[in-house]
Amino acid sequence: MRRAPESRTGLSRRSLLKGSVAAGVAAALAPAVTLGSSAGPGGQPLVSPDAPDGSGEADLILHNGKIHTMDADGTVARAVTVRNGRIVSVGDGVKAGGKARKINLHGATVVPGIIDNHNHIVLMGNRPGHHTPLENAYSIADVQATYAARAAEIPAGGWITTIGGFHFNHLAEVRLPTLAELDAAVPNNPAYISISFAGPSVTNSLGKAFLEAANPPVTVGADGSIAAGFGDSPTGRATLALRRALLTPETRRRGAIDALAYGLGLGVTTHLDQGAFQKTDSPSDGAAHEDNYSMHLPFLDLYREGLAPARLRINFLHMESDPATPELVARLQNQFPFFGGEWVKTGGIGEFIANTPGPAGNPSAQFVNAATRIAERGWRAEVHSLSATDFQAEIQGFEAANAAFPITDLRWVVAHVPLINEEYTNRLNALGGGLSLTGWRYLAGNLGAVPSGPPFRMIVDNGINAGMSSDGMQIAPMNPWIHMYYATTGLNGRGVEINFGQQITREEVLRLYTSRNGWFLREEDDLGSIEEGKLADLVVLNDDYFTVDDVRTIRSVLTVVGGLGVHDEGVVD
Repeated sequence: MRRAPESRTGLSRRSLLKGSVAAGVAAALAPAVTLGSSAGPGGQPLVSPDAPDGSGEADLILHNGKIHTMDADGTVARAVTVRNGRIVSVGDGVKAGGKARKINLHGATVVPGIIDNHNHIVLMGNRPGHHTPLENAYSIADVQATYAARAAEIPAGGWITTIGGFHFNHLAEVRLPTLAELDAAVPNNPAYISISFAGPSVTNSLGKAFLEAANPPVTVGADGSIAAGFGDSPTGRATLALRRALLTPETRRRGAIDALAYGLGLGVTTHLDQGAFQKTDSPSDGAAHEDNYSMHLPFLDLYREGLAPARLRINFLHMESDPATPELVARLQNQFPFFGGEWVKTGGIGEFIANTPGPAGNPSAQFVNAATRIAERGWRAEVHSLSATDFQAEIQGFEAANAAFPITDLRWVVAHVPLINEEYTNRLNALGGGLSLTGWRYLAGNLGAVPSGPPFRMIVDNGINAGMSSDGMQIAPMNPWIHMYYATTGLNGRGVEINFGQQITREEVLRLYTSRNGWFLREEDDLGSIEEGKLADLVVLNDDYFTVDDVRTIRSVLTVVGGLGVHDEGVVD
C-alpha cells in the first residue's frame, strides 16, 4: 500500500576537521517527503519535493563518481540510483530521469556508510557541557583553534568539555594545554579537558573557580592541572561536579544530537553501542560510567520524534560478581534481542557479560553461568580482551556454554584482542564467532618487544568473521580514519611503528568497516555495501581514500542515510 506523505523536520550538519561538532538542531528545518520504509529520523531530503512516492521513478541519482561499492567483486561504479531509501541500481550511467534529484559528483570518491561495530556513542551523548572531540588535534594550537571555534557556536558562557577519546601523546608538545593557553582560546567560557577514564585533566580560570567551589571541592593547580586517579580523586570530583551541574534532560538531548552529528561528519552512519559501567553518583565514577537504565532515553526520544540522523544498535552491558547473575537473568526475561527497526534496535549482551572471565584454563563460575544463560536464550554475546590471557578464559567459557546450548549460529564476539593468537582465533571461529578489531593503541601505545596489536594481518588471513570498530570515546578516538591509519601503517600518534608486521591494506580495512561489519549486526543483507536492494547509506569523501597520503585527513562532505542527506558541507553540487 502506498504511504501518504508526512511532514518531518530535517537536520543538516557541517563538521570542522579539527574536531568541532555542530551545536543544537539546525536553525532551518525543512519538511521532507516520506521515503517508503526508510521514513524516520531526520535529514535534509535529497529528493525533489515533487518526486512521487512509489511511482517507480528514482528519488536520488548520484553520478560521475568513483563509487567503491565494497561488493564481493570490488566493483567501482560511476552512478547509483536510490528510491524509497534503498539502492535500486548501481552502474556506469544514469538511466532514470523524471523528477529525481541528480547530484554530479565530479569524480569524487564514494564509499558505503561506515559501520562502527563497537563504540560508546551513548556515553558520548551524555557528556556534561558542550562535548568537543580533540582526536583530530595535533598541537596545542589545534586544541585552541578547536575550542575557539566551539565557543563561537554555543551560548555565551557555556562549558566546553572534552572527556576521553584523545591523548596528549598525539599533540606535538606531548602535554595537555595549560590554564593560560585555554584562557587565551576561550576567555569567556569555562573549559575542562580530561583524558581516558580518570584523567589527568585541566581547566581554565573560569573552570578553576567553579571546581574549587564545588562540593566536594576540587584541587586545581595554578596551571589548571587536575590530578588523575580512580576513586575519590581530583579528576573524579571534577567530573562528578560537572555532571551534577550541567546534565539535564535537555542538555542530554542536545549532546545526543551532537554525538550523532559528529559521527556523520566522519561518515559513520551506524553505531553499535556497548553500554557503560553503572554509575554510583560519587567521585569513583569515571568517564565510562552512566545510568544503564536511563542513558538511552535522550537518544530514544530523538528517534521517536524523527530527529536522530544516524542508525543506532544497543548492546546491554552486565558486570555482576554474583554467580547467579540476577540482573542478567532479569534482562533476558524482559528484553527482546534485535528488536526495533531500521533506525534503532536492541542488540546483544556486552561488552561485558560478567564481572570477570577468570584465569585462563579455569573460567570463573559467574562467566560460565552468564554465557550459558545467554546461550540458552539465543542471544548474541560480546566480551572484550585487553591482555595476553583474558581471551583464553573467555573463549573457554564460550566453549563451555556451547556444550550446553549450541552458539554456532549466534555470532558471539570478542573485541579489541591486541594479543590474541591463531590457536584461539581458530577455536572462536569453530564456534561461529567473530573478532571486533580496533586501533585503540594508536593513542597511548608504545614500542615494545612484541607488536602492540591487534594482529590484523593474521586475523584477516585467517578468515574468521572480523570487523573494525573505534571503541570511542574513552581510551580511543571515534574517528574511523584514524583507526584505518593505524591498521595500515602500524604507527601510533607519535609516528612510531608499534604494530610491526601486522599491517593490512586500505582496501582490507575499509571492508572491515563496511561490508564485513554487516555480520556483527545480523544486517549484512541491508547494510555495508552499495548494492541493489540495500539501504542507501553512503558517504562522499573530501579526498580519494585510496591515494591520499594520510588517511587521517579523510572526512565526509556529504553523508546520506536511507536516501536522506544528514551531513552536507556544501561541496557537492
